[in-house]
Amino acid sequence: MEAGNHTQVSEFLLLGLSEDPELQPLLFGVFLSMYLVTMFGNLLIILAISSDSHLHTPMYFFLSNLSFVDICFVSATIPKMLVNIQAQSKDISYIGCLTQVYFLMFFAGIDNFLLTVMAYDRFVAICHPLHYMVIMNPRLCVLLVLISWFIIFWVSLLHILLLRWLTFRIGTEIPHFFCELAQVLKVACSDTLINDIILYVATALVGVFPLIGILFSYSQIVSSLMKMSSAGGKYRTFSTCGSHLSVVSLFYGTGLGVYLSSAVTHSSHRSSIASVMYTVVTPMLNPFIYSLRNKDVKGALRRLLSWADSSP
Repeated sequence: MEAGNHTQVSEFLLLGLSEDPELQPLLFGVFLSMYLVTMFGNLLIILAISSDSHLHTPMYFFLSNLSFVDICFVSATIPKMLVNIQAQSKDISYIGCLTQVYFLMFFAGIDNFLLTVMAYDRFVAICHPLHYMVIMNPRLCVLLVLISWFIIFWVSLLHILLLRWLTFRIGTEIPHFFCELAQVLKVACSDTLINDIILYVATALVGVFPLIGILFSYSQIVSSLMKMSSAGGKYRTFSTCGSHLSVVSLFYGTGLGVYLSSAVTHSSHRSSIASVMYTVVTPMLNPFIYSLRNKDVKGALRRLLSWADSSP
C-alpha cells in the first residue's frame, strides 16, 4: 500500500456491536434508554447531595464527584454510537477518535482514583472515628480530587501524544462501538511497542495501584472490626461500606471480565459486547446501588422529590 494511504487518514470506521440492519433499531432503543437512565439517576444523586445539608460530608462529596464522572464517562461513547446508528453510518473522524480515547481513559482513571479515595474515607471513619473530621477536612477532600484529575490528565495526554505518531491505513476499521485505546493500537500500521509499554505502566498506575489501596483500606477496616466485641456494632459499622463495596466489585469485576474475555476468546466482537458492562451498565447501576442501600441518600431523594412535587 502507498505511503499516502498511511499518512492521509482522516477518519475511522466503527463496526459497532452488530452489522445486522434489523438489530439497529433495537440497539438504538436499548442504548438510548440506558443512557437516559444513567443521566437521570446520576443527576438525581448530585441534586440530592447538593440540596441536603445533612449530606455535606466527605463521603457524599466524593459520591457526587463519582456521579458527575459517570455522566461524563457514558457521554464520551453513547451519543456518538446513537448518532451513527440513526444516520446508518460507521464514520468517526481521526480527531474525534483521539478525543474519545482521551476522555474514556480520563474518566475511567478518575473513577479508579475516586473509588480509592472513598475507600480511604471509610478507613478513616471506622478506624479513626475521633479524628475523622480533622483528617478528612474539606481542604484535603478537594486536594485529593484535584490530584486525581491532575495525574489522569497527564497520563491520558501522554497516550494521545504517542498515538499521534502512529500511522493508519485509509478506511481502517475498528471492531468496536467506540475508540478504545487497545483496539486502536491493534489496527495501527506502525510499531506500537512504546505505546504498549506505556499502556501497561499506565494500567498499573491507574488500575492496579488504586485497587491495592482499596484492598489495604478494607483489610484495616476488617482488622478494626475484629476487635469489636458487639456483633451488632460490627454489622452497623460495616454496613456503611456496603454500597461502596458493591460499586467497587461491579467496576473492577466488569473490567476484569472484559480483559479475560479479550485474552481468552481473541474475539473483538465478544470483547466489545463485554465492554458494554463497564462503559454503560456500571455507571447506570451506581445510582441504584447507592440509593437502595443507603438510608441517607434515600431520605434525601424523598425530600428532593417531595419538594419538586410541591413546588408550582
